[in-house]
Amino acid sequence: MRGRAGLGLLIASAALSASAGRAAESESLGIWTNPQRSVQVRAHRCGTAMCGTVIQASEKARADARKGGMDSLIGARLFSGFVPEKENVWRGKVFIPDIGKTFSGTITLVNERTLSAQGCLIGRIGCRSQVWTRVDN
Repeated sequence: MRGRAGLGLLIASAALSASAGRAAESESLGIWTNPQRSVQVRAHRCGTAMCGTVIQASEKARADARKGGMDSLIGARLFSGFVPEKENVWRGKVFIPDIGKTFSGTITLVNERTLSAQGCLIGRIGCRSQVWTRVDN
């Protein structure tokens, strides 16, 4: 299943699957990297939603996370509880390791290789966006 519609359908079906048990949680929906290429996150099912867990991080990213109070960045869930809001847009929570805080956020599928991730303070103000790129496996 390739292409924008294919990935959107895959992510949407993951988010809507009410019977996603422990086995489904390990199912990958792609590996994505931030603009600095300092963190790689595996998107996966988590219950009836989509989450993203850090699978690789640079030493600088790990050090920044330690300053924010995290013992280990690898294995940390940066994206949690993402459910479809509208076509190619999901809403959930974004954890920012450097400051140890969680914000509301959206993920917008731009195309099969690009996501726009946005985290906002209360009421969708004070937002920051990053463009994440799919990592070839």
